[in-house]
Amino acid sequence: MTAPPHPLRAVRGEFVHFLADPAAYGDRALEHFADGVLVVRDGHVAELGPAAAVLAKLPAGTPLADYRGKLILPGFIDTHIHYAQTDIIASHGEQLLAWLEKYTFPAEARFADPAHAAEVAAFFCDELLKNGTTTALAFATVHPASVDALFAAAQRRQMRLIAGKVLMDRHCPDFLRDTAARGAVESKALIARWHGRDRLLYALTPRFAPTSTPEQMRLAGRLFAEHPGVYLQSHVAENRAEADWVARLYPEARSYLDVYDRFGQLGARAVFAHCLWLDDADRLRIADTGTAISFCPTSNLFLGSGLFDLERARALGIRVGLGTDIGAGTSFSMLQTLSEAYKALQLSGQTLSAASAFHLATLGGAHSLYLDGRIGNFLPGKEADFVVLDPRATALLARRSAGCATLGERLFVLMMLGDDRAVAATHVLGEAAWQRPE
Repeated sequence: MTAPPHPLRAVRGEFVHFLADPAAYGDRALEHFADGVLVVRDGHVAELGPAAAVLAKLPAGTPLADYRGKLILPGFIDTHIHYAQTDIIASHGEQLLAWLEKYTFPAEARFADPAHAAEVAAFFCDELLKNGTTTALAFATVHPASVDALFAAAQRRQMRLIAGKVLMDRHCPDFLRDTAARGAVESKALIARWHGRDRLLYALTPRFAPTSTPEQMRLAGRLFAEHPGVYLQSHVAENRAEADWVARLYPEARSYLDVYDRFGQLGARAVFAHCLWLDDADRLRIADTGTAISFCPTSNLFLGSGLFDLERARALGIRVGLGTDIGAGTSFSMLQTLSEAYKALQLSGQTLSAASAFHLATLGGAHSLYLDGRIGNFLPGKEADFVVLDPRATALLARRSAGCATLGERLFVLMMLGDDRAVAATHVLGEAAWQRPE
């Protein structure tokens, strides 16, 4: 295990965080300190304010990390990602269902080997941190050891991680096929072993409705009801062919989303990726139940799945976070994911301001996961996870940033031109968890 955080430390730099959604509250939603100091006590935010005022009352000898000239935001929050698909990122030429058969299922079969799972989990967590992501909601595989490996890797790095064993008992290869009963028993054991341990939380994980029998869906819904505080994650309406398949498998359901609703899988802490091919009845049901959507622009574009209607989701009050959706997604970088989100929305005649984008990646993601009381901004008492961004990380970024007149313009340039190279450091509970080599 890593050493406990220093009881008191401080960080100096330019700070930006959100107190609310800028799409609703405009400039009042954002707090900015051009030269600020964040005080961290026992891994949590004690204070954030102007450097001169905070430094004047800081006890002598307090460790101070000086990031002046860099921009500091709360750690990024990835609300949908598959750690077991790390090694198939950038696999060519398929849409969703063929992509699963050709690339995903063979890759996930390797996680029957605990050593392989541990090696990938370590790389995966390090890659998240390298990209400024400190919290993730992740799929493992059907193998309980794959969940153990991921939680153990995140625990060693003190990350906040939500994950779960994939439930899949039909329409998949025999080497990945579970049974409804075994899936429920193994999920229950994993909940007992990991949920609420340090910063780890469990998510029941039916892959998607086509790969679970009604009995497995029923048992997943029952476990969700029986374990308050546990999450549920799955996929909904990502692809037209997939949605048509679900309609044939569940003819009694009004819609794809209604399948999950019938099995008690909507509600607080339920997160569904994609949600592209929904109608307003579905969207209203998502809003009314407090269910969240993970917007995954890079994978939606890569697989040719469709375009997410963020404007309508916002109008109905739906909780929305951002997901990289590795491995159909094409980057661990939340900056690149924001860039793709902007472009995807442009295709729908919608726009995404820099403030709204970074809110999605921080406080918006925390809100979608019902964790905004713990993470997502720098209010006192929050867990002190943050990312340090360098606006001069590349020659082009430095040149373009030098010509920016406003904070909004600088943030927009960072999300359009930035990637992992722009991440100078990532801190978890106030401690440096990753730093760019000088």
